[in-house]
Amino acid sequence: MEKEVFIFGHKNPDTDSICSSLVRERLDKKNGWDCTVAKRLGKINKETEYVLNYLKISAPEMLDEIEEGQEVCLVDHNEFNQSAEGIEKAKILSVTDHHRISNFETAEPLYYTAKPYGCTCTILFEEYKAYGHEISREEAILMASAIISDTLLLKSPTTTEHDKKALEELGKIAEININEYGLEMLKAGTDLGDFSEAELVNLDAKNLDKDGKKFVIAQVNTVSIEDVLKRQKDLESAINSEIEKKGLQLFVLAITDILNSNSEIIALGDRTDAVEKAFDVKLEDNKAFLKGVVSRKKQLLPNIDKNM
Repeated sequence: MEKEVFIFGHKNPDTDSICSSLVRERLDKKNGWDCTVAKRLGKINKETEYVLNYLKISAPEMLDEIEEGQEVCLVDHNEFNQSAEGIEKAKILSVTDHHRISNFETAEPLYYTAKPYGCTCTILFEEYKAYGHEISREEAILMASAIISDTLLLKSPTTTEHDKKALEELGKIAEININEYGLEMLKAGTDLGDFSEAELVNLDAKNLDKDGKKFVIAQVNTVSIEDVLKRQKDLESAINSEIEKKGLQLFVLAITDILNSNSEIIALGDRTDAVEKAFDVKLEDNKAFLKGVVSRKKQLLPNIDKNM
């Protein structure tokens, strides 16, 4: 029996990370490569749960760590500190990603596809088209859901014409009203009541490293920033625990209003000055309002990173 090749996205997986893993597996099978299996590196969030329940399909199995020599395909990430435990021991066969390339190297050549699109699934959509494969309704909904999630229904500044074109075509194949489905999906992801503060600050957190300076940018989506800020004191306790545990210089939690396209950030650590410089704001009570800021990839990360 041919050895399994694991496909997975980043830790604390979002909808694009999970859907890209599932779509990549389906594309590989259409190309006659039956050994790939979608996996995940963390708990499914409520937005992704909405998608899987809508399609009546199961989430990929959890993957705790990588054994030496395990063949893997990465989607929606490349940085080792965002990947599986033991990733440095794996044989990476391919990467399909839409983020910056950082802290990444391999011992052998590989297939690497990186495009500055709003979503990994947009890249996979174009691969389906390039291979001439028909896209099923299930595959269309998986890809459409990921694009809706990563671009906030095409409102995020990360959105490209490629994303718009893909989503329009996928909506027709899926036979759904993209705006109605998308809004319900995004709203499902804003139900934060069941999460502890420790879970909230790790729900969608990216671990980053700038010249040995470690920092985290986490993000939660909501329809009411005020409701989330009612938990500020406890959220700060959870953030300080992460700072101490991971030896961080900075932890930023972005609370993003998906309806009005703004964010309130909570920033703690020794390098909060990087946040103030990045957005020309003064933190008051450890927080600041960032008008029009919704994208970690295009707005939060690059501005904070260059000031670290």
